[in-house]
Amino acid sequence: MDFLLRNSPLSSKDRLENRLFQLAGVFLLIYSAILSLATAVRLHSWNVEYRWKHWIGFAIWLVGWYLVQRVLIKYLPDRDPYLLPITSLMTGWGLLTIWRLDEYFGTRQSIWLLVSLAIVILGLRSHHLLGFLRRYKYIWLTTGLLLMGLTFIIGLYPSGEGPRLWLGCCGIYLQPSEPLKLLLIIYLAGYLSERVPLQFKLLPLIVPSLVLTGAALVILLAQRDLGTASLFLMLYAFMIFLASGRRRVALISLVALVVSGFVGYRLFDVIQIRVDAWLNPWVDAAGGSYQIIQSLQAIAAGGVIGSGPGLGSPGVVPVAHSDFIYAAISEEFGLLGAFGVLLLIGLFTSRTLIIAAKSPNLFTRFLAAGLSITIALQSVLIIGGNIRLLPLTGVTLPFFSYGGSSLLTSLLGVMILTIISNQTSETRPEISLNRSFQIISMSILVLLALSGSFNFWWAIIRGDDLLDRSDNLRLVITDRFVKRGTLLDRNDQPINQTTGQSGSFRREYFSPALGNLIGYTHPSYGLSGVELALDDYLRGLAGTAATTIWQNRILYAQTPVGNDVRLSIDLSIQSRADELLGDSIGAILLMNAESGEILAAASHPGIDPSQLDELSETWKSDPNSPYLNRVLQGSYPVGTAFGPFLLTRLAQVSELPSLPSTLSIFQNGELWDCLQESTITDNLGQMIAAGCPSSLITIVDELSVDQISLLYHQLGFYMAPVISLPLANPSEPQEVTNQIDLILGTQAPHLSPLQMGLAVSALTNAGVLPAPRLVLSVHTPDQGWLALPSGSSSVVLEEVGLVEVTKMMQLQNLPAWQTLAQARENGKIFTWFIGGTLPNWRGAPLALVVILEEDAPEQAHAIGTELFNFVLQTK
Repeated sequence: MDFLLRNSPLSSKDRLENRLFQLAGVFLLIYSAILSLATAVRLHSWNVEYRWKHWIGFAIWLVGWYLVQRVLIKYLPDRDPYLLPITSLMTGWGLLTIWRLDEYFGTRQSIWLLVSLAIVILGLRSHHLLGFLRRYKYIWLTTGLLLMGLTFIIGLYPSGEGPRLWLGCCGIYLQPSEPLKLLLIIYLAGYLSERVPLQFKLLPLIVPSLVLTGAALVILLAQRDLGTASLFLMLYAFMIFLASGRRRVALISLVALVVSGFVGYRLFDVIQIRVDAWLNPWVDAAGGSYQIIQSLQAIAAGGVIGSGPGLGSPGVVPVAHSDFIYAAISEEFGLLGAFGVLLLIGLFTSRTLIIAAKSPNLFTRFLAAGLSITIALQSVLIIGGNIRLLPLTGVTLPFFSYGGSSLLTSLLGVMILTIISNQTSETRPEISLNRSFQIISMSILVLLALSGSFNFWWAIIRGDDLLDRSDNLRLVITDRFVKRGTLLDRNDQPINQTTGQSGSFRREYFSPALGNLIGYTHPSYGLSGVELALDDYLRGLAGTAATTIWQNRILYAQTPVGNDVRLSIDLSIQSRADELLGDSIGAILLMNAESGEILAAASHPGIDPSQLDELSETWKSDPNSPYLNRVLQGSYPVGTAFGPFLLTRLAQVSELPSLPSTLSIFQNGELWDCLQESTITDNLGQMIAAGCPSSLITIVDELSVDQISLLYHQLGFYMAPVISLPLANPSEPQEVTNQIDLILGTQAPHLSPLQMGLAVSALTNAGVLPAPRLVLSVHTPDQGWLALPSGSSSVVLEEVGLVEVTKMMQLQNLPAWQTLAQARENGKIFTWFIGGTLPNWRGAPLALVVILEEDAPEQAHAIGTELFNFVLQTK
């Protein structure tokens, strides 16, 4: 603003103040310019629609504060030169941030700033304002209480449904609790300045003021404006402590605040929700703790230097322009910006407390201290709520947050402080309060320092943990601006692919039936499945040079272009598996028994990620759990499907026994019979393949509990496969004395189809248990396609007897073996079909698992044989 004032005679104080105003103007000018260019930077294109409307707000700020400074030079030559520049920077920073978040609220805040500065200019010209305020202190407070009382009768909520804390109409609204803070401070300053010189007994000093302050608190509590009520209680305690100088006042007030919080927690649902969200936000991250989780993630996303103005996603935090504007600034300006806000508040508090300490009389001293304490405490309350230092209160951040009533009240307070700072000629007050001032100022500065420490904790120490959470919607929003890598099948056919233009990129799903395996990336529901497991590759954070990653981070606050990933899935086989499974509830797994590569993984019912918006709630309430990937996360009783493994173990340790005399058995009061009697011969393997339970009993009679338990451990029945996707919890080994309990009893392990498929692979692949593999390679920008490492396989069975056993269970006219089996649990029947290729098969060995959650042996057999036919004919 120097060029506007260069023709005026300026004192050294005026020049200092002008330089500070100029620094604030340069900062906001750069901020405005960056906001205009942000869209081009984010879209990597100059052919965009540039933001410009926030320049209106900047112009109002510039002209308004220029006029304020002109009035200061003329009417208040001895004012504090730091106070108004600090205030102007805070209001301008907040104003432009509001414009960045929402142009509608930016327009309204600009109008409020214009009106507020006009009133401030008029007030600064008044020579008798302080005396006028002191003389009618009872009228001011009574007026404020009456306005608050009117909200019970004609109060409203400007946005529609909500707490009726506002008065007004036609788009102009006033929240009476905001000016009531100022009126209460004026009343307390006037009252205490009259009583302190006369008596120092605490009770007579506070009782009259406590009655009116208590009336304000009662009204606020009745309205459930609990944040403002807490602020009033703390303000009153600080003012009484300042007047009395007695530390027990602070202690009693602290106890009263804790007791009030406990009582409020028991009586008010809103307090209970906020306290629970403060104590443990992770329990209900999508519900009562959603705001605080998103706020912490915004702070983490900002890191040290921030994403840059206009380049972050602070709008993800609800009410970012008001309650969470500190989190919005932290995201786009980083830790440096957050510390800048705290520094400004700290400087403001220091200057205003100095003004209070140097005030010429007790009234102005109490008045200045009350204004300083109120703004500082309110700042700490809302910042503490943003960073989980304190429970969220819902008050505004003075000067920064959207809110006309708040802005007007705060600027009126600064106006009064400026007038007080200009009064240096009067005599000093006869009572020294320096000790109380020191304690109060140190307390506030400690709270601000603690806020900075918490900010550092969430942004740096816990930043990666917060950003890696699946509910971090900023990652999904980034996908609208940066092309995500494509998921390809083993034949380079796209499974999921990003299409469109920067700013409107969207994910297309070419194989919807794979929804509960491949997953989704969605702005509201986050990431899941393979999309989540491979997110670093698909987002370009893995497989890309670190210099490229940092270049994109610094210049655009974005990740690089994503890398394509090739999976082991064969879409032709997958489509056939889905077709065969149809509307049945169950799963199909086909894998390469040698490499562990998953060729098909069908799980029905499933989800179509492209219909998440329309059907997500229906899927959540569906008792058949379509979100569940049954191949990986299903946990099923095995029943007679243990047969091939037990027969193999028996063949390796002894001669096979004679055939059983009967085909069926009674177990647990139920009749178990063969599933395919027409295929039974004089061969134990054929009886196992036909699902005859009596053959299983004959086999286990020849094996000990220890032999069976050891086999289970070797085949991996008690451990989760190593694959970076959510899996069913493996069964725990049980101590049993009866072999049947380890097969058909409640102590038998439950398996996922993936566990079963790996065990089947060991029978088919000469006793070698492979590591499951879904991801084959990634296409990097520098080195092209790179194969990703696979897990290690292990020998779990001796090769002796494997060929003979699998040949016993051979399918007719196919180079493959099969077993049809059933399991029963809690009155429900499950049908298994398991099998694999024989050694004479010319291609890679295959393992197949089918599980149906119903009594359907013919259907399971048809699915298995038809899929074998399809695969063996095409390979």
